Amino acid sequence: MTRALIVDRNDAGDIITEVREVGEEFLGEGDLLIDVAYSSLNYKDGMALEGNPGVVRNLPVIPGIDVVGTVVESDSGRFAPGDVVVLNGAGLGERRHGGYTERLRIESASTIQVPALFTAEQAAAIGTAGFTAALSVDALLQQGLQPEDGEILVTGATGGVGSVAIHLLTQLGFRPVALTGRVAEHGDYLRGLGAVEILDRAELAEPGRPLQQTRWAGVVDAVGSHTLVNALAQLQWGGVATACGLAHGPDLPGTVLPFILRGVHLIGINSVDAPLALRERAWALLAEQLDTSVLEGFTEVLTLEEIAAAGTALLSGRRHGRAVVRPQA
Repeated sequence: MTRALIVDRNDAGDIITEVREVGEEFLGEGDLLIDVAYSSLNYKDGMALEGNPGVVRNLPVIPGIDVVGTVVESDSGRFAPGDVVVLNGAGLGERRHGGYTERLRIESASTIQVPALFTAEQAAAIGTAGFTAALSVDALLQQGLQPEDGEILVTGATGGVGSVAIHLLTQLGFRPVALTGRVAEHGDYLRGLGAVEILDRAELAEPGRPLQQTRWAGVVDAVGSHTLVNALAQLQWGGVATACGLAHGPDLPGTVLPFILRGVHLIGINSVDAPLALRERAWALLAEQLDTSVLEGFTEVLTLEEIAAAGTALLSGRRHGRAVVRPQA
């Protein structure tokens, strides 16, 4: 038997979350069997904990889109028992059982070995949010963006993606500007990560002109909708924006003018289905640039019993930084 957090429906049809002992049918499928050390809490996990059909495909399900653990059994030539591995996305906690459990089967094709610099807990604290931030920053670098090109706007700045992105950009010598709805509450936190300026998200939240005064060399966006459209309208000639989230909304109510008159680039970031080569490159960037003491400064460890309430708080905007989930009792 394995201890896990289950999202299901009760006899009345209501969504419930409960920690219980489950059998082998909840291990899932894959060529690696791991003892789970940690998972984490991401925005998508908060949605899964509410049974959101846009995330959860079938019920019952074990949420947790990240998993870090030690290999117990391996049918893969890439890993051996005793290896400490991490898997982000790849359908975990959505179309298959995820990391809020003590033991799980996963596919090795998208799994990587935890870099030696990181403990299992730190790798979980990075999680999908930090992995997505690294994919976003790497995309800016791949487009040739340099610190001297100008400031980088980071939206959803107090979230996991935004927090890690600001830190990575600072480490690389860029000047990140943070956009948040909680300027007074978290301004000091964001400046501590390296933000050179804090902007209120209301400045970009409403419909704006198709082309606006240029400011940004790049944008790391985690919210979408009018926020992303306004950021695109403020990009410099040849500027680059990455899009990885939809906290503001999934729509993109803009025009083609920034693209055809300023030659800007919009790059989608898909952390769920990222190929192995991109995963390895993102984690290499994290290993090279991430200051683990900074990471630990905005990370909290939660139990399975605490995660549902934390997910509700995350969705309502009452959390910042990163939360690690420890399944072991």
